[in-house]
Amino acid sequence: MAERGIKLLLDNQEVTDVFFEETKLLGIMAPLRDYLFCWHINEILGMDLRMNNDIEIQLTRKKRNYFFRVYEFGVPTRSLSHFVYNNQFDGEYLLPEFKHLDFLWLMKGEEAGDEMVNETMAAIRSIPGVQLVLELSHEKIKNKEHLVF
Repeated sequence: MAERGIKLLLDNQEVTDVFFEETKLLGIMAPLRDYLFCWHINEILGMDLRMNNDIEIQLTRKKRNYFFRVYEFGVPTRSLSHFVYNNQFDGEYLLPEFKHLDFLWLMKGEEAGDEMVNETMAAIRSIPGVQLVLELSHEKIKNKEHLVF
């Protein structure tokens, strides 16, 4: 007896919605190298942001692969993680609708409240070379699925 093939479809919208539950997203304009930007963050906020190759974002455009680094820090003893994405790689953008932004900062967890966001934004603004920090509304992001790892 021949078995019938069963097709399972992944609902990208549902995956994206679940991923973005309890998150805040910041956009940052700072023409700095990613490692230098993260070093400043680590110094100012006492974090330990480190590049995580396991969640690096790979996109294929124009028959070419582009790799967007992601730095990660999980707050010990709390359910909060910070992710800093490089928005640019070799002339391509992770979120093309925000070409003016160099970095995207995702705070994920139940403790990512407005007060923490405001404190984080103030700290980022104190970094030499940072020109703009703003909170991004999830509704304005056209390519949210590019941030899901």
